Amino acid sequence: MDLDWTRIFTHLISVTVAYVLALPVGWDREKEVRSAGLRTFPLVAVASCGYMLIAMSILGSGADSVSRIIQGLITGIGFIGGGAILKDRGSVHGTATAASIWNTGAIGAAAAFNRYEIAIVLSVINFATLRLLTPFKQKVKS
Repeated sequence: MDLDWTRIFTHLISVTVAYVLALPVGWDREKEVRSAGLRTFPLVAVASCGYMLIAMSILGSGADSVSRIIQGLITGIGFIGGGAILKDRGSVHGTATAASIWNTGAIGAAAAFNRYEIAIVLSVINFATLRLLTPFKQKVKS
């Protein structure tokens, strides 16, 4: 089997973009000492990107096959995010972390499709929401 170095390089770019764009979100969650952090978010993005790249290379870019893979990906990432949500004495914690995990999966999928503009926008909005709205949320609570 011959390796297609051009394809490897192209996939490496997609996976790297997914990884790098997930780092700010992971950094924020790590800094806030959340259940998922600096390692989890880039891994979710890379895995999402990888699954989409595998699916597209095996199944092609047909809407039906890609749709099924995306549906499975969304479900699986939702399951991972569900593990970040904790209920304690009538209050719920971790929903922003869970939503960020879900969003990071979308960043990885967008990178797999070379839709870097979508991945960048998702990353910026996620990071800005966590950073800019957290102080506002704390003021509303008090």
